[in-house]
Amino acid sequence: MKLKSLLLTITTVLTIQSAIAQTATPAAATPAPATEVLAAAVKKAAKEKKQVLAIFHASWCGWCHKMIASLNDPAIKPYFDKNYVIADFVVKESKGKENLENPGGSDLLAKYYNADQGLPTWLLFDAKQNLVADSQIRPEGAPFSTKGENVGCPAKPEEVQHFIKALKKTSKLDEKQLSEIAAVFSKNEIKR
Repeated sequence: MKLKSLLLTITTVLTIQSAIAQTATPAAATPAPATEVLAAAVKKAAKEKKQVLAIFHASWCGWCHKMIASLNDPAIKPYFDKNYVIADFVVKESKGKENLENPGGSDLLAKYYNADQGLPTWLLFDAKQNLVADSQIRPEGAPFSTKGENVGCPAKPEEVQHFIKALKKTSKLDEKQLSEIAAVFSKNEIKR
C-alpha cells in the first residue's frame, strides 16, 4: 500500500512539473540594439540598391499600428518592398514593456533630431546612412536640426503630401504609384 501511495505521489509531482514546464513562457530575447538594426538595413539597402525607411513605434501607439497597416496594405506594399528596406525600432514603451525597446533607439532619434517628437516617427536614409527625409514638416530648405511638426502616420492632406514628397525624393516611384500610396494613407484621416 505504501508503495502504491509513493508511486502515485511521484507520478502526480512529475505530471505537475511537466505541465508547468510546458506552459512556462521563456524570457523574451532582448531586441537588437538600434545601431545594429540600422547598420544591417543600410547594408542590405546598399546591396539591393534601395533606401532605408526607419520607423520608430511602440506597442501602445494606435497611430503606429495604422502606419504599419498602411505600409502593409496589399495595394501598395510591393512599392515599398521594391524601393525600401524597412527597419522597425521600438521606443518609448509603457512601464512594464521597456524590454520590447531596441536599446539605443531613443539615442538614434536624438542623433537625427527627432528625440522630442511623437510616434510614429519615420526617417528615410540613403544607402550610406545619410538622412534624406523625415516625418517633420519644416520650412522649405530648413536643416534637419530645425524643429518641425511630426506628421506621424500621414493622414491629413498636408501630412500625406509631406510623406509623398519624401518618397518622391528617395525612390523611383512614379506618379501613379505615389497617388495610390496617397490614397491609402488618406484613409487614415479622422473625419469629424
